[in-house]
Order: sequence, then C-alpha cells, then structure tokens
Amino acid sequence: MKTQLSIDGERIRLNGDLVYQEIDTAPASVHGLLMNARFIQGIFDDKAAPERFARFGWKTWDPERHTDELIAALDEWYAYGLRAFTVGLQGGMPVFTVNNATIDNNPYGNEGSSIDPAYLNRLDRLIRAADERGMIVIVSLLYEGQSPRLRNGAAVRNAVRNAAAWLKDQAYTNVIIEVANEHSVGQFRSRPLVRDPEGITTLMEIAREASGGIPIGTSGGGADLSREVAECSDVILIHGNTARRQEYYRFVQWVRSWNLNRPIVCNEDSPLLSQLDVSFRTFSSWGYYNNLTKQEPPAAWGIANAEDLFFARKMARGLGIAVDPLSEQDQYVLDGLNDRWSWEGQRWVRLSAESPETINYVEFYQNGSLIDLAFAEPFYVNYEQTWIQKGVATASGDVWKAAIYLVDGRVLEREVTVH
Repeated sequence: MKTQLSIDGERIRLNGDLVYQEIDTAPASVHGLLMNARFIQGIFDDKAAPERFARFGWKTWDPERHTDELIAALDEWYAYGLRAFTVGLQGGMPVFTVNNATIDNNPYGNEGSSIDPAYLNRLDRLIRAADERGMIVIVSLLYEGQSPRLRNGAAVRNAVRNAAAWLKDQAYTNVIIEVANEHSVGQFRSRPLVRDPEGITTLMEIAREASGGIPIGTSGGGADLSREVAECSDVILIHGNTARRQEYYRFVQWVRSWNLNRPIVCNEDSPLLSQLDVSFRTFSSWGYYNNLTKQEPPAAWGIANAEDLFFARKMARGLGIAVDPLSEQDQYVLDGLNDRWSWEGQRWVRLSAESPETINYVEFYQNGSLIDLAFAEPFYVNYEQTWIQKGVATASGDVWKAAIYLVDGRVLEREVTVH
C-alpha cells in the first residue's frame, strides 16, 4: 500500500505528512484536515430487482461498471482537494426514487456469517484505487435501511466482526471504519445494540479488535452525537444534515468542548456549501453529500452538475488550490433539468450558486406560472430539509425560469427548456 494513514491529535497524516502539506499554496490552517464526499453507493447492487436501476442512460444495470466509473472519477476529485470518501457495504437510500425497503443491498446474508465476494471485490478495487491516488476510504459497515435483513443481534455482531476482519486481512493502510451510518436513526431505533451508546460502542470495540487497529468511528444523526460514542472513536465522525451554519458551528464547538483531541470529520451533510466556511473556521473536516448526483444508482460519480462543481471549487479555494474565475452567467445555474435526472416524470429542480450568500431569494416559474420560492440555501423547489426536496412533475417542452434576487438589489434570470 502506498498511502499510510495516521492520526496526530486532531490532525490526520498521510505517509507522515499532514494532509494538504503536499500543496505548496495550502495555508497552514488547513493542514491535517480531510475534506471528503459521500459516495456511499460505490459498491451498490440490488439482489431484489436490479433491472430497475437500468435508468439514467444505462441500458442494463452493472454493479462492476458502477464501481469502475467511480474509480475513473477519483482523479478529477483529487485535483480539487478531495482526499477521502465514504462507501458503504450496505449502501444508502436512493432518497428520491426507489423505496429502500424493497432493495436488497445486504452482502452479509441473514446471519451476517459471510460477505458476498462480489461486494468485497468491488470494495477492494476501490480502496486500492484510492490508495494509488493518496486518498482515504471511510468504509461504512451498517446502514439502517438494510438493518432488517440481519436476523438478530448475533447477525449484526457477525457482520461487523467479519467485515472488520476482512479489512485487516487485506492489510489496508488507507481506511477508516464507520461501524454504523447514523446509528441512532431509522430502523436502527428497533435495534438497541446499534441504537444505544452502550450497544454501538460494544460493536465499535468488536470492530477495533477484529480490524487489528484500523481507526474506528460511528456517526449519529444530523447534528447529533453521543459523548460515549465520541470517546470510543479514533476519528469522531459527525453528520451535519438539517443544521444550518450557526447550528452546525455550535454542534462542532459542542463536540470539541469534550477535549478529546481527536479529528472531527463530518462525512455527510448536504449541498449546503456555506458549511465549508464553518469547517475551515473550526478546523473540522467536511463531507459533501449530493443525493441527486451521488446516491441515486447509477450515480454520476464525476463533477456531474453545478452543485458538484461549486462544491469542488469552494473546497479548492479554501485549500489554496487556484481555480479560474467563472463568468457571472456561469455562477448561477438552474439545475436538475437535464435528461439524466428524470424519473417517472419527476425532476428535482434547484438553483445552484457558486456564492449562495449573494442570493436573497429565488422565484421558480414553470411555463410562466410561479410555483415556488426559496429563501435559503440550498435553493430547492419543494424544499423539505437541507439534504432533501420533493420532485415536481415535468414534461418535455416545459419552460422553467428562475428569477434570482441578489442581496445587492439586482435580479438575474436563468431559463431552461426541458428536452
């Protein structure tokens, strides 16, 4: 392995050097951070009805191709400063489309006693590809949406132990283990072994022993974490979903007030790009999560829309990586209306902005009719939370317009005709 992860208090090192020290123009204030993205579906498959994922331009569903396309996208992300990503053995929820309860993306079997070798092969390819590029993979072992597919507590313990032991056997040096993704939410609530701090820390110790010392963490829900879990963690994994900048800042400060002297790494938030400002000011790593481009299989793993691009550029600038300025025309994009992001007549429409703080509010028009207003980033049609929105019925030929009211008093317009 080429990439050796080590932890130095709150800072992370790769091959002995603080992360980002390799960038001559990176300010010392970012050395040791680990900016990352949620690529949770990187080894996804569905044993129940895989044919339904032959969509978004794919004629057939192919999990191997899906992983290969993620590998092919890593160089592009690395160039903007991304140094880690999260991938899940049980994946994540396609938030907008397929009911997760109908998906069988559980490689452990009912008893957790073995792991599907096809999943392990994809994961191995992905970890080794990251290693070649100097990147870290946060491997998430358990996901609440697949929790019912493990028969009981013994099966859960088996799954954690076997996955951690397999990671040890491969002698990876560029891995962090997330034992459970948001251990306190969803269907984990019916599993005290995962839900309760006393239970999940027991699983974390099982993973720590079985993995031979790979750094361990476990995330709670958005802006929620137990101190007991943090104390058991080598890397304190947090999620920012639903929290806006002030709330997220207070959350990070609350976690730091425990004085545990360990890295604080958010590995899931939203397209709320202004959270990066909080991240850099609080010396806490941040994880971009775009559930439109990155969690709806087949995902578009590269920089697939304006939100992806604006995140990449904002991250790069914060890390001291030069990016060419964009014209004002390109700084505001009416997003979600290209061919790929259509499913059963619905689209997920949003206004993406390189500098969202310049926007007061956005009016959205469909065929001349005002259908919604957005007053806060992310500027979604049918906003629900920072990471989720409802779809809107959209047909070919529809004309969409966004009227963007800037804080300086100007009004910009963006118009897209759906093809």
